Amino acid sequence: MSILKRFKERYGTGDIPWDAGKPDFNLINIVTKRPIPNCRALEIGCGTGDNTVWLSQQNFIVTGCDISEIAVEKAAQKAFKAKAECTFIVADFLNQEIQGAPFGFVFDRGCFHSYSANKERTEFASNVAHHLKKDGLWLSIIGSADDQPREVGPPRHTAREIINAVEPYFEILSLASSHFGSNRLHPPKAWVCLLQKRKKHSD
Repeated sequence: MSILKRFKERYGTGDIPWDAGKPDFNLINIVTKRPIPNCRALEIGCGTGDNTVWLSQQNFIVTGCDISEIAVEKAAQKAFKAKAECTFIVADFLNQEIQGAPFGFVFDRGCFHSYSANKERTEFASNVAHHLKKDGLWLSIIGSADDQPREVGPPRHTAREIINAVEPYFEILSLASSHFGSNRLHPPKAWVCLLQKRKKHSD
């Protein structure tokens, strides 16, 4: 089953355990402690919108995209209730241009890691770079191979797999071991990877 079909099906059935109903603490830590200046921002795979809404509340000009129409509808409802100004788009990021580029900051939580083939992850990284302005930043939360194997849970990748896919387009500023923001007692382990677009790939 393709990634596109799989995620659409899971949002249709409501089987979305990754949706914690709140912004991921890893995003909050990086944005507030680094800090990352306010800019045009893109969340890839925004789901039901918690991270996109939070970025908007921090004065970013935010676009959230997702392949699921149901997710985008719910995200728009959350933004409306929170009185947050966000733009939401139904899109397949790997194969589509997202309006509003170039962005200064891109965030994804569990999208990059969804692609099992290194070729697809490299294409994903290339497309992120394409959507970023010169020296733009990308924060990716990625399932970690250091976690114990699970019957269910996020895909698990090694640091080397991440580096191989992103290095042609990005300088890795930090790659830290953490876990996903989650309502589970034992959240899945994650890599928190902050990257900066390489100058040779700047327009």
